[in-house]
Amino acid sequence: MVERLRGKLARQAPEGLTATREMDIVLSPRQRPCPDVSVVSSAAAADLDRTYHSPADVVLVVEVVSRSSGIRDRDTKPRRYAEASIRHFWRIENDGGRPVAYVYELDPANRTYTLTGVFHDQLILSVPFPLEIALNALSR
Repeated sequence: MVERLRGKLARQAPEGLTATREMDIVLSPRQRPCPDVSVVSSAAAADLDRTYHSPADVVLVVEVVSRSSGIRDRDTKPRRYAEASIRHFWRIENDGGRPVAYVYELDPANRTYTLTGVFHDQLILSVPFPLEIALNALSR
């Protein structure tokens, strides 16, 4: 599922952005979360010597929650991404074998995420860029 989502995001990303998979984001010297998928600047992704991205490179982070993810993916990681001013965050969960996307946008006044939508079959958004993803196709 993660690779399918990365591919769909990469194909729909505008010029200057691309999607990467499982690349650390350095939030502080002791915080390097590794989201399942990130949409980052193409320049940052093209630097093959890099082993991480900085928050300034990142437009969107996506966590695909599994049984092994635990509470950290639901609480700690999103809070840290918001504190680092990463504007868009998605959480993808399994609901009876079907993916559900929870979409959040950063409230810059208090640096927390606000839920902007829950998507079951089709993910259609205008931010961080126009995109359309058939969620059911991700798990096939």
